[in-house]
Amino acid sequence: MKSLKRNLGLLEVTFSGLGIILGAGIYALIGQAASTSGNALWLSFLIASLVASFTALSYAELSSMFPHSSAEYEYVKNAFGDKIGFTIGWLIIFSGILSAASVSVAFSDYMATLFNLPGIFTSIALIIILSLVLFLGIKESTWVAIVFTALEVFGILIIVYVGVPFLGSVNYLEMPLGWQGILASAALIFFAYLGFEDIVKLSDETREPHKIIPQGLILAMVISTVLYVLAAISSVSVLGWEVLSNSAAPFSAIADSVLGSNGALLLSFIAIFATSNTVLLSLLASSRIVYGMATCNSLPSILGRVHPTTRTPWVSILIVGLISIGFLLVGGLNFLANVTVYTLFVAFIFINATVIILRFTTPDRDRPFKLPLNLGRLPLISLIGLITCSVLLLKLDYHAILVGIIITVLGLILSFLKKI
Repeated sequence: MKSLKRNLGLLEVTFSGLGIILGAGIYALIGQAASTSGNALWLSFLIASLVASFTALSYAELSSMFPHSSAEYEYVKNAFGDKIGFTIGWLIIFSGILSAASVSVAFSDYMATLFNLPGIFTSIALIIILSLVLFLGIKESTWVAIVFTALEVFGILIIVYVGVPFLGSVNYLEMPLGWQGILASAALIFFAYLGFEDIVKLSDETREPHKIIPQGLILAMVISTVLYVLAAISSVSVLGWEVLSNSAAPFSAIADSVLGSNGALLLSFIAIFATSNTVLLSLLASSRIVYGMATCNSLPSILGRVHPTTRTPWVSILIVGLISIGFLLVGGLNFLANVTVYTLFVAFIFINATVIILRFTTPDRDRPFKLPLNLGRLPLISLIGLITCSVLLLKLDYHAILVGIIITVLGLILSFLKKI
């Protein structure tokens, strides 16, 4: 069986991570998050960042130990066994699929604002086009992501810049629903940081993955957190949380209020590239873990087929794209985002637990990146990550939790039915 090309360095890995992190959350969810956090929106972003960072560091240690695209499946299997490993891999696959579906809805919202195009067909067309880009090659896909990411960062910097004259115009600790609203907003905003976990799926296509993957992961998290907090402060400074929460295209509304219609048009175009980028990289991540699990004989071997010319896992790309289109019929952006976050919270709980367990069961295994702040063998960062993910999981919409439980149980059943 042909293998994937190892073309990626630190630049491509970091920008791929930034691309998927920066796309959906800040461009699509900032308005909905403001409805519960108020002008203290920045605080919700900061809390979500801290929770994500604990788990991101756990990923960094595990990715240095197991530099393979099967990622979460490989990590958890070594601590909890194949069946739980399969279930977590299953959830991660669906997180990427659900993320692609939900963000394609945000893409269609911006397209409707600009061109009055029908939403569902625009979303379907986007997934088809980006699946074709992924088929063309990993180098081509990541350079598309780099260009789109540069545009995303530019758009966020515009929002930060236009908000500078308005700094101090609101009370940044105004919380209409108190700390309950801040935490509920943080649980939703956690979606905005998703993408750090997808960096590890590039291991089979990265040079020296045991070094570059942890470095790229940490860099992407630091850069995105700084940009998010600055943009949140600027957004509420310009519009206030009430107006911001009622906007379907929040960044366009901010630009329109300060720069006029031309500014709104510019931000809408940038948002199109930002949301496209997240969909592209979500499809990339899901297709790679499907490929990785197929090569480990945990999924049908046909899903591990690599095209002889493009050297991309074309069957897994096709299947992931088709399922993403299917989920477009399930619900809107908020619901799909909440289900996505559920699948990842469950996976992250097990990821953090895996780091803890492996510290005791395989203490002598080589760890090119090892978490700081340890109490004996116990990694305190992973323990905090496990606890905080558990707390925020309970803050999600209960309908989304129910659907997430169904997906989880289905994966567990399949883990018993598949051939080991």
